Parts: sequence; C-alpha cells; structure tokens
Amino acid sequence: MDTLKELHALSNLYVKRDAKMPVLFVGHGSPMNAIEDNDFTRRWASMAKEIPLPNAVLVISAHWYASATLVTAMEHPKTIHDFYGFPKELFEVDYPAPGNPALARALSEDVMGASLIMDHDWGLDHGAWSVVKHMYPDANIPVLQLSIDYTKSPAWHYALAQELSVLREHGILIIGSGNMVHNLRMLSWQMIQGGGYDWAYEMNDTFKRLISEKKHNALIHYDGLGSAAQLAIPTPEHYLPLLYSLAMQEDREDLAFFNDKVIGGSLTMTSVKIGK
Repeated sequence: MDTLKELHALSNLYVKRDAKMPVLFVGHGSPMNAIEDNDFTRRWASMAKEIPLPNAVLVISAHWYASATLVTAMEHPKTIHDFYGFPKELFEVDYPAPGNPALARALSEDVMGASLIMDHDWGLDHGAWSVVKHMYPDANIPVLQLSIDYTKSPAWHYALAQELSVLREHGILIIGSGNMVHNLRMLSWQMIQGGGYDWAYEMNDTFKRLISEKKHNALIHYDGLGSAAQLAIPTPEHYLPLLYSLAMQEDREDLAFFNDKVIGGSLTMTSVKIGK
C-alpha cells in the first residue's frame, strides 16, 4: 500500500499540532455500557479529560463490517441502535454529534491505497456512540466512522491504519472499538460481572504481552497463536480495530492498558492507550 501523499485537503481544515493526538483501542462490551455508570464508562469519561481536546474523532468500529472501505460523510450522522433485546431506555438514546463532510472528503482525496468511499447512509453505531457519549457528553465534537472491509486481510488493515496515522498530527482522535477476546457463543451470564474461562485469561495475557513487546507481526497473524486464539477470535470484526490502533504506534511511544478485565467468561474489556 502506498504512503499518504501530502494532506493538502486535511491541512486546509486543521492546522498541524505540535504534539500528536494519542490513539485508543477501547473494549466496548455490552451496549448497556452506553447508559450505565460503571468502572468502564467512568474510565472512558476520565480518559477524555486526560488527553487533548480533539478537532474530530474517527472511530473504527467492529459493527460496521462492509465489503468496502467507507467513511461517514453526512452533516448529522444518525444514532444507530444496532442491537435487540435490551431495555427501551437504550433505544431512546440519541447522540447528536455532528459529522464533518469536509474531513470525509479530505480522507477520500488523500488516502491512496484504500479506494475510500464517502458514505451518506450509515451513521454512528453503538461501537462508536456508546463509548464517545461518555467521553464527550455534550456531543460537540465531530464524529466519523470508518468501515472495516471484510474482503481484506489483517495485514491490509494494519497497512491502511499506518496511512491514517498522519491524522494524529492534525488533532484527530482515532479510536479502534471492539474487544480483543470476543466469543458471544460461549458467553456465561454467571460471570457477566467478572470472570472468564482459562483460555480467555490466557489470551488476554498473551495479547498484552505481544502488545507491550510491540510484536505486531504475531498479532497480525493471530491464527498462529494457537487454539486459545481461535476461541478468542472466532470471527475477526471485534479484533481488527485493535490492529488499526496498534499500527499507529511509533517507536518509544508511551503505551498503557486500562479497563483490563475479563467478563462474561468469554469477553475482555481490556483497552489500550498509545501516546500521551
């Protein structure tokens, strides 16, 4: 994949900052986190106070899994309630953050390798708004989403993310939103408040070790990490947002884990902050 050309369109929107924005990978877990006050959501809120105020937020959510690379390009993205069987209160949530068509257009003009398509139909799914509403409750920061192209390999997504990392220089907060370990078929309601199967703890530790050691090649080729990885990642959509975030890590850049917890037997909320 080619590298980004000079971001003329982006530079016309946002002046380059002296310090790069951090990058987050957030384990978003249940949609109920959108309306609950718990350890996870309080940490999302406090994270927003620790990092610089962004010009915009770009979310790569597990829940926009498409056959192309798309970016939301509407003025007012709708709040998508992409779930069922939850309380009425959750379906009544509206997160009216603005979009930024000019930023979407800049991305479509400047990203060389992805054939990025401007989308006017999607909006913000719960992988995005359930997290961002706790970080920026006033809904006054533009929020865009980037789809995950299921026709592409993990290595392709990692390379695309490396291109997108230049957005950090222009005050754009990039959030990968998924779960490192995500196997709903093996979910245990008895452990929903905390606890997991042995393989879930094993993979959570393995992922953290590989991330800490910056062994990204092993994480890209996660199918070589054994049977526990196969249980942790039965399908890739919740895992790939992690690769987007890790691809933007630079040498000697700070890295910290937060919300590091196994819940429901087969899910992890473990999240990563890259940069200051």
